[in-house]
Amino acid sequence: MPTLTATEFKAKCLAILDRIQRTRETVILTKRGKPVAQVAPVAGDRRGRFPQHALRGSGRIVGDIDSPAIPLEEWNAFRGRK
Repeated sequence: MPTLTATEFKAKCLAILDRIQRTRETVILTKRGKPVAQVAPVAGDRRGRFPQHALRGSGRIVGDIDSPAIPLEEWNAFRGRK
C-alpha cells in the first residue's frame, strides 16, 4: 500500500484520485510520520466494469428500421382517433 504525506496528497490530489480509480489500490496518508487517513476506491463503483465499446458489434438490426413499428391506423385507434 503506497504511503503519501498530507502535503504530497494536497499538491497532487486529483492525480492521486485518478490513480486510485484506475488501479483500485488504497493509499495511506501520513502527517508528521504517523498514519492519519486511508483513501480507498469505492466498493460498489460500477465504473470500469465494461471497457468502452465492449458490446460493439454484438447487436443486429432485424427488419425495417425506418418504418413505424405500428401502422398509423392502429396507432390512432389506440389513441381514440379516427
